[in-house]
Amino acid sequence: MSLTYVSNPPPLPISLPNKPEPEKRITKLRVTENNKNHIIMHTTKIAVVGSGISGAVCASVLARNGVSVTLFESARGPGGRMSHRREASEDGKELLFDHGTPFFTASNPEVLGLVHEWESRGLVAEWKEKFGSFDCTSSKFIDLEQQDGVNKRYVGVPGMNSICKALCYEPGVESKFATGVGKLEWLEDEKLWSLMALDGRNLGHFNGVVASDKNIVSPRFTSVTGRPPPLDLSFAPEMADKLKDIPVRPCFALMLAFAEPLSSIPFKGFTIKNSEVLSWAHCDSSKPGRSVTSERWVLHSTLEYAQRVISETGLQKPSEETLTRVSEELFRELRSRGVITSQPFHKKAHRWGSAFPATSIAREDKCLWDKKRSLAICGDFCVSPNVEGAIISGLDAASKFKEIHSYL
Repeated sequence: MSLTYVSNPPPLPISLPNKPEPEKRITKLRVTENNKNHIIMHTTKIAVVGSGISGAVCASVLARNGVSVTLFESARGPGGRMSHRREASEDGKELLFDHGTPFFTASNPEVLGLVHEWESRGLVAEWKEKFGSFDCTSSKFIDLEQQDGVNKRYVGVPGMNSICKALCYEPGVESKFATGVGKLEWLEDEKLWSLMALDGRNLGHFNGVVASDKNIVSPRFTSVTGRPPPLDLSFAPEMADKLKDIPVRPCFALMLAFAEPLSSIPFKGFTIKNSEVLSWAHCDSSKPGRSVTSERWVLHSTLEYAQRVISETGLQKPSEETLTRVSEELFRELRSRGVITSQPFHKKAHRWGSAFPATSIAREDKCLWDKKRSLAICGDFCVSPNVEGAIISGLDAASKFKEIHSYL
């Protein structure tokens, strides 16, 4: 049977009831031709580590094809770099920002099919504003918009994390947030994966694992936590070699909120040229489905600026003092060029240390796959460093399981 992605699921989000623990080994059950597909469908358990768009899409596809999926995410909510940041002003006003990926495009037919389904469910909308560029040398805006054939820009509604949030709560997916995985161990005799939380809790046994977070095998995990990476790939040296030290592009994001519109800026999104500090800016409140009680902007630093700050402060979580300094420096860059003349009533920085990959390690294969151990590793670092690449990789990871399980 072929892998399917069924349209028109039940309304979301919903709360899933606790299910009794299924038998861990299919071979313990009496299998006949009449009940074979039913038994396999209800005894296969897959763990997905990471709730970014790649892991969320993979989990959704598996669940829609009858697999019991448990998704683990160390953060409080889904999305990865498609997260939606919730802030509060001094007077208690709620402020929401897409502080990671500002939008995404799609050209792959399979991805476009998903995007159109998400549009029909109200999870995605096209961002139809005008985009351009600002040259810091000439202090002038440049109109780059919009030639024929330019891909549409899509955003999640009401936030970029809306897609991942919906997928993570589909029937058949049990999502466990604020649950970091500390160890993944393959049990050769049982042919199962054992997962343990960072705090030592037993997270269960699974027939297969999908890892959509590259840091579970990265030395960066050790640099940040002081612990060994959760997944030891000594059993798959070729896979381990591909995942070793994937180059990343760190970035600082600055979230700004203004009481009045910045009417002097002709674009709602623009690249920034000839700056050592800033690379991008967009008006987050101009996106479909956003609150317009204030005008909210997000600025992204250059790679070089972020690398310099990290070299001074380290990979550990940045201090409030560091983030305050970054906020002032990023804001000063645009203010000194005359782009922004108003003073924001809210200003806060965030560091993306390793969320943006700088290379692709499995462009043709789309994901890394160990058939013997039912282990798939997927993400934008496999296909292309963008949302579409992450979706393609997640879809392919889900399809790999049809090679070893007949439920798909």
